[in-house]
Amino acid sequence: MENFITGFTGHERQHRAAILAVLGKEKYEYFFEKFLDYFFTRSDAKYFASLGLNCVRIPFNYQHFEEDSNPGVYLESGFKLLDRVVEHCSAEGLYVILDLHAVPGGQNQDWHSDSGMSEALFWRFKEFQDRVINLWVELAKRYKGNPYVAGYNPVNEPADPEHVNLTRFYTRIEKEIRKIDPDHILFLDGNTYAMDFRKFDTVLPNCVYSMHDYSIMGFPMQEQFEGTAAQKTKLRASFERKVEFMREKKVPIWNGEFGPVYAFESEADSEKTNARRYALLKEQLSVYAETNVSWSIWLYKDIGYQGMMYVPKDSAWFKLFGPFIEKKAKLGLDFWGRDDKDVAHVYAPIKQHFLDVVPKEHWNRKYPSPLWDMSRHIDRVVRECLLSEYLAFEMADYFKGKSFEELDELAASFKFENCVQRQELNDILQKDAEVA
Repeated sequence: MENFITGFTGHERQHRAAILAVLGKEKYEYFFEKFLDYFFTRSDAKYFASLGLNCVRIPFNYQHFEEDSNPGVYLESGFKLLDRVVEHCSAEGLYVILDLHAVPGGQNQDWHSDSGMSEALFWRFKEFQDRVINLWVELAKRYKGNPYVAGYNPVNEPADPEHVNLTRFYTRIEKEIRKIDPDHILFLDGNTYAMDFRKFDTVLPNCVYSMHDYSIMGFPMQEQFEGTAAQKTKLRASFERKVEFMREKKVPIWNGEFGPVYAFESEADSEKTNARRYALLKEQLSVYAETNVSWSIWLYKDIGYQGMMYVPKDSAWFKLFGPFIEKKAKLGLDFWGRDDKDVAHVYAPIKQHFLDVVPKEHWNRKYPSPLWDMSRHIDRVVRECLLSEYLAFEMADYFKGKSFEELDELAASFKFENCVQRQELNDILQKDAEVA
């Protein structure tokens, strides 16, 4: 679970640990069982299918399937949870792609790998890689022959600093999965957050290569999309750079994630901002349609940043956590959709200190430069790791004294029947599906 989806800070493992300390084991397990049950039900699958969309990418954390203290001993509860979502989708005629969104040690430097830090240790330790291969072998044993499973996305947004460990890992995992399941497609993300295929030189059999196509024009504090010829040219050039390997090798392209971040109604000029974001989305879809590129939107449901469905402000969730979510936004703790205008002055002296003491030739040496400059690394460590970890305790305190009934009501805020449809976004996706 990524932090902006529900409003927590930092990494999921820290969020869960803080809530466990407050609620105790029984209530903790009750809340998360209810939350995950309500988050995606048959009603969600039915609505998704009603839009003419035909495939759901299901992201999951390895920690649903094994504990770090007992690796290789698999938790049946994780498979039951995944089975339930797959069954909901198949009942509505939807294909699914299984997406391992977080792996032991973290596959990238960001929050969504749930490493608890800003380093991707997965690429340094063969033990972590072996655990992921073994988990996928177990998943393949369970889903081989399932006609509604379109395929497996072994690692989400890898970021290998050496650029060679990833392709070696793909060669290993493809071989092991094929011993069990020779039929399902493997969807292989490019390096550096699924945007870089420069070190890829071999096409593995029955594999589709996956890129992610976020545009900075769809985020706050960036150039906004106005639909100019220059912006459209830049958008296409960015896409073509990411898919150069697939074009060269004449293999299918799958865009596993894309989508702008939308402004909340309470924000100034939200209507004008979102009109630009929807226009950007339409332009991206037109680019994909030109060469028949399949795609998966990010994401289906959250508290209002990107979701096709979102939790309303009059929900039990916002009534309780609204003040914390507002505080988190003002502190600029999330990279996703963050506007740090209220706190930039706080961090400016720290960043200036780095500029003063680090030789200029090393400012942008740390991977994933040039995607991240030194300022971005400072934000990642100081705000998104350290400060966010401290504030995880504060959010957990909101759970103090909650009864089972109150916990159920909080979790039920994410039920389909209690959420709001982002109508304009969904209309755009539906029209694109009709044309396709």
